[in-house]
Amino acid sequence: MLAAKNLEVVYDDVMLVLRGVGLEVPQGRIVALLGANGAGKSTLLRALSGLLDVHDGEVRRGSITLDGEPIHTYDASRIAALGIKQVMEGRRILADLTVEENLRIGGHVSPRSIRTNLDRTYQLFPVLADRRRKLAGYLSGGEQQMLAIGRALMSDPKYLLLDEPSLGLAPMIVRQIRDVIVQINQQGTTVLLVEQNAAMALAIAEHGYVLENGAVVMDKPAADLLADGDVREFYLGLGAEGSAARSFRDVKHYRRRKRWLS
Repeated sequence: MLAAKNLEVVYDDVMLVLRGVGLEVPQGRIVALLGANGAGKSTLLRALSGLLDVHDGEVRRGSITLDGEPIHTYDASRIAALGIKQVMEGRRILADLTVEENLRIGGHVSPRSIRTNLDRTYQLFPVLADRRRKLAGYLSGGEQQMLAIGRALMSDPKYLLLDEPSLGLAPMIVRQIRDVIVQINQQGTTVLLVEQNAAMALAIAEHGYVLENGAVVMDKPAADLLADGDVREFYLGLGAEGSAARSFRDVKHYRRRKRWLS
């Protein structure tokens, strides 16, 4: 199990971003992490994957453990070697390299498995097989997201941390990404899915957390979150009876205050 307990993260020695966050990602599961922009979702992923120092951040309090062993003092390369891999928001593919070159770079830590992992990735994303010799910068946004996920899979991750994989994608591509995440999980990879698309995330997750202002404010099975009136209103844009909110202003600020912040 990958877990955070009472986690506090500070940027530049002054900006407190995570405030006593607790989260558990059991092996073999899909766990969803929801929250608005600025809630601290990406910061939590950076803490789990050891990438905080790149952004002048550090864990001030609390712990991160993998199967009970503390790892929050490890650097990113050591955490990656333990099988924890992150697909960052914004894809960050290498635009001047081909699709297959991008994938092979992802597999450099497992050189003996490159052929097997290439075949697996191309089975999950047939469009990448068709474009294997094409420069990655010429792919569509959805194809680039597939490439970013495929590059992470090339190193046989035990835990895959996905940061907003549906961001900016057309609904049809979002459904494809959703289905692939389920397949990846069924093949044995544990997934922590950070998403603003709450409906998609909760539809495939077993458990979910809601992060607001750097703190976990809800922690329930995914089905319970989908049925929760506050989550439906503030994250799905639906009223108590399932009707669409009249406006974003009504949902976010004026209709009623979130009970968990009262």
